[in-house]
Amino acid sequence: MTAWIIRLHSHDERALHALVLRRRRPLDTAMRAVTHAGDAWATIALTVVLLLAPDGRVRAAGALAAWALVLSHLGVHVLKRTVSRARPSMPVGCSALVHAPDRFSFPSGHAAASLSVALGLLSIVSVPVGVAVIALALVVGISRCYLGVHYPGDVVAGWALALLGHLAGTALLG
Repeated sequence: MTAWIIRLHSHDERALHALVLRRRRPLDTAMRAVTHAGDAWATIALTVVLLLAPDGRVRAAGALAAWALVLSHLGVHVLKRTVSRARPSMPVGCSALVHAPDRFSFPSGHAAASLSVALGLLSIVSVPVGVAVIALALVVGISRCYLGVHYPGDVVAGWALALLGHLAGTALLG
C-alpha cells in the first residue's frame, strides 16, 4: 500500500510541477481572480441567495446546493485532519501565487465547494448555462493547482466529495 501511495504522490507532484512551470503572467491574474469563486463567502452567499428566492424551483436548487456544500465541507475537513497532507512544494524558482488557507492540502475545499454549488444549479439553468457553470467550477479546481496550493489529486478528491454530497443531498431531498 505504501509503495502505491508513494507512486501516486510522485505522479501528482510531476503533474503539478509541469503546470506551474508553464505559468504565464496574464493567466496568473485570471487564475487569482477565478479561484475566489470557490471561497466560502462566495459559495455560501450564492447558496443563501438561492434559498431565499421566491421561486420554489430555485429554492429547491438552493437546498440541494446547501446539502452538497455542507456534506462536502464535512468530508473535506475530516480528510484534511485525517490525511494531513502538506501543501505542495514548488520547483526551484516557483512559489505559490496565493496564500493557502491552512497547512493541509488534501482534499481541495475550493474545488469541492464550487462544484457542490454548480451541481445544485444544474436543475434550474439551461444546458448552455449549465455547461458554463460546471466549466467555471472545474476551472476553480484547476486554479488551485495553477496557483500552487494543491496537487491535482487534491482537486480530484474535492470534486469527488462534491459529487458525493450532491448525490446524498438528492437522496435526502427525495
